[in-house]
Amino acid sequence: MINSSQPKVLITGAAGFIGFHLSRFLCAGNYFVTGIDSINSYYSTQLKNDRLAVLHKFSNFKFIKMDICNKAELDALFKQEQFDYVINLAAQAGVRYSIEQPYKYIDSNLIGFINILEACRHHPVKHLIFASSSSVYGNSNDTPFSTLSPCNEPVSLYAATKKANEMMAHSYAALYQTPITGLRFFTVYGPYGRPDMAYFSFTNKIINKETIQVYNNGELERDFTYVDDIAEAIERLLSLPFDTPEEQEKPYRLFNIGNNQPVKLMYFINTLEKHIGQTAQKEFLPMQKGDVYKTYADISALEKRINFKPSTSINEGLKRFIEWHKTYYYSNNN
Repeated sequence: MINSSQPKVLITGAAGFIGFHLSRFLCAGNYFVTGIDSINSYYSTQLKNDRLAVLHKFSNFKFIKMDICNKAELDALFKQEQFDYVINLAAQAGVRYSIEQPYKYIDSNLIGFINILEACRHHPVKHLIFASSSSVYGNSNDTPFSTLSPCNEPVSLYAATKKANEMMAHSYAALYQTPITGLRFFTVYGPYGRPDMAYFSFTNKIINKETIQVYNNGELERDFTYVDDIAEAIERLLSLPFDTPEEQEKPYRLFNIGNNQPVKLMYFINTLEKHIGQTAQKEFLPMQKGDVYKTYADISALEKRINFKPSTSINEGLKRFIEWHKTYYYSNNN
């Protein structure tokens, strides 16, 4: 039941990894969350449904199966609900998959996103937050990555669609005064994560004594960000006023959300091995198309605006993930 004092939030991609954690975080606070998701088969639909089962325990959560590419359904939902805030996390994820299935990225990441922008334009909201990605930086050598960088050389279609999202959002803020914040996520990880992500697939293979594939011979670095830190930052940003002179003229802003501490791939693998209690069998391979060598977030702007910096170490974050992984797969197999 909706309490009139609870802000109404729409989270797209609510059955996804970040969407699930954010929905749970906001439901534990003073928000009424409507979650939508297409429940596509990019990875385990069972995992997505298990996330939703957790969310359904909250009385202030409602789920609707819906694809943001369906403009008519989306418009009807906006008209009916009159949301205060919208957080768009629905997207076709994955860098390597964008090489195999490019049209899925055009549909979800471009057509779906313009539907969100149009819905927020015709049914005004206090704030639209959308997910971008650290992949927009490509193989920039200018580290740490700053949102002031031009980012005009994406090395994957996925990255290109995310850069396009930023430009589309910028235009809607300028044309229609829609208050919009874009967030460039840096390798988000944690319990209930995406099975296609390296930390998840590595864990499965190490436990099953299968060989893990280590690209660029292990010479990669990633700015891993624990998912609970992401959820807390987004909640703080939701009601942040657009009060700088630039934002008052054009209510658009862009932040990096990362841990500001790149981790070497081999250290990451060694940490997984420690918490799993097994040594990985490794196959060292060359760099993969679409991959980047290093990600490193400059989060000074985010710290300044909301006085927040992610605090979960890779050691603690992976420990929590492995504990969840063992519990989840043990309970589902017994």
